[in-house]
Amino acid sequence: MPERKPRKDAARNREAVLAAADALFARSESPEDITMADVAAAAGVGKGTLFRAFGDRSGLLRALYEARLEPVREAIESGPPPLGPGTPPHQRVLALLDSALCFKLDNRRLALALEESGSTSPYQAAHYDRWHNLLQGVLEQIPGLAADSDFTAHTLLAAIRADLVEHLAGEEDVPREKLRAQLAAFTTRAITAP
Repeated sequence: MPERKPRKDAARNREAVLAAADALFARSESPEDITMADVAAAAGVGKGTLFRAFGDRSGLLRALYEARLEPVREAIESGPPPLGPGTPPHQRVLALLDSALCFKLDNRRLALALEESGSTSPYQAAHYDRWHNLLQGVLEQIPGLAADSDFTAHTLLAAIRADLVEHLAGEEDVPREKLRAQLAAFTTRAITAP
């Protein structure tokens, strides 16, 4: 049976909700204070529409995160170096982590809200699993790291957790370029075989 396309008004409502949520999270100092009612009101839709489309607040956060992440995902899956699949593994690991860090810096409130929502562990989230699997796969291509690729991927991803990024960029006011340079140096040390 062919897959049904969403109605035009449903697609329009979804876009309005994502745009409204995007604006609310961008302006918010405290992402946990944004409610589904706030998003529905800003989008001009009823709360029922919001819940039907996204299920709950976590579903809305995931949808918004995925929409913002789409250009990065496309670059990783089929783009040119340094993110694309044709890049040498050492360079690609550095590029993947740098792009994830930049994404979290550009989307600090949303990344923090997503990692804090739902379960008690960000490691159970689907987006974390995707990043981990991708990074682990690239690490397995580096001689000497294949055996520890799972642990190394977790360790490297811990360096860009949203709460750490928020602490460093927000509370300690570490400049973006300094964070990127520090991450690159740390990553290089971690993936260089002794």
